[in-house]
Amino acid sequence: MGVRISASAAADRSRAQSQGEPGITYIRPSRGWRALDLRELWRYRELLYFLVWRDVKVRYKQTVLGASWAIIQPFFTMVVFSLFFGRLAGVPSDGVPYPIFSYAALVPWTFFATGLTHSANSVVGSQQLLTKVYFPRLAIPLATVLAGMVDFALAFAVLLGMMLYYGILPTANVVWLVPLVVLSLITALGVGLWFAALNVLYRDVRYVVPFLVQVWLFATPVAYGASLLDNLDVHWRVLYSLNPMVGVVEGFRWALLGTDTAPGPMVLVSSLAAVLILVGGAFYFRRMERIFADVV
Repeated sequence: MGVRISASAAADRSRAQSQGEPGITYIRPSRGWRALDLRELWRYRELLYFLVWRDVKVRYKQTVLGASWAIIQPFFTMVVFSLFFGRLAGVPSDGVPYPIFSYAALVPWTFFATGLTHSANSVVGSQQLLTKVYFPRLAIPLATVLAGMVDFALAFAVLLGMMLYYGILPTANVVWLVPLVVLSLITALGVGLWFAALNVLYRDVRYVVPFLVQVWLFATPVAYGASLLDNLDVHWRVLYSLNPMVGVVEGFRWALLGTDTAPGPMVLVSSLAAVLILVGGAFYFRRMERIFADVV
C-alpha cells in the first residue's frame, strides 16, 4: 500500500490540527512512479533507530560467538587469501605485507556484502510488520544496512591492531575514510533496494544474491591490487571502475596503508555509478512497494 494524501484530505488534516485535534492520514494505493518523499522518512527517524537496534540484536541472538562473527569472517578469509594468493600464487601487494593488504580490503567488502545480502531479504523477512502498520518501507532495507556499521566498527578495530603490529601508521589521506565508507553504504543500499523489491515478486532472488556476491568479490580488487590492471586499455579501466567497490577498496588501502595506487578518477567513476544505482533502486522500490503487503 502506498500513501497519497488528496487535497481534501490535506485540508481536513489542517483543519483538525488548527482545532487541536490529532492529524488524519489517508492511506490510498498509488499508481505509477512516485516521489521518494525523504521528508516522510525523516519523520519516522525514531522508528528507523529501533529497526536498526532490532536488526543488531536479532543478528547475533542465540549465537555462541555473538558479535565475534563480525571479526571471524573477514579474518579467516584473510588467512585463506594470504595462503593461496599471497604465498602460493605470489600476488603482488603494492609493497605492504599481504595479510594486511587483503584485510584492509576485506573490511569494507564484508560491510558491503553483508549489507547487500541482508537488505535483499529484509522486506520478505518483515512481512508481518508490513501487513499490520504503515511506515515508509524504505526504512526496512536502510535499517538493515545501517545495522552493519556495528560489524564494520569491530572489524575496523582489528585492522588498526594489525597496522600497529606491522608498524604501519595511517597517512594524512585517512580523512577520506568517511566518504569511502559512505560510498560503500550507498552501493550496498542501492543494490539491496533493487533485490529487495524483486525478492517480493520472485523468491528465487534469494539464491541469486549469494552467487552475485561471490562473483562480485573476484571482480573487485580484494585478493589482488588494481595495479595488475595497469596494462589494460583506458576504456577497459573505465568499465572496470563502474564497479563502485573498486574505488572503495583501493581508497581504503591508499588512505590507511599509504600504497601508491591512489584511486584518483577511479573513485569519481565508482561514485557516479553508486549514486545512479541508489537513485534507480530507490525509485523502483517506491514504485513496487504498493504491492508489498498483498504479495509478501
